[in-house]
Amino acid sequence: MNKYELAVVLSAKVEDEERAATLERVKGYIERFGGTITGVDEWGKKRLAYEIQKMKEGFYYFVQFEADATCPGELEKRVAILDNVIRYLCVRADA
Repeated sequence: MNKYELAVVLSAKVEDEERAATLERVKGYIERFGGTITGVDEWGKKRLAYEIQKMKEGFYYFVQFEADATCPGELEKRVAILDNVIRYLCVRADA
């Protein structure tokens, strides 16, 4: 099992319930592909470095998890098509 961190930026234009549902969906994808979530950091609403889709702010979440090497690829395929996700990045965390 490798350690990974998924950074997700969600749209600031959606309601709290919808944003929470999107985050739960991302966590569900991790668990579906055999991953174990070890931590979730919510940074809240932050200003983006540059305008994306005419938005200047987004909600930042960092999900730490352990999974096999196939999980990040499958996870990125699913996260990329979620409506409320502005940007995402999954990286392997060094031990």
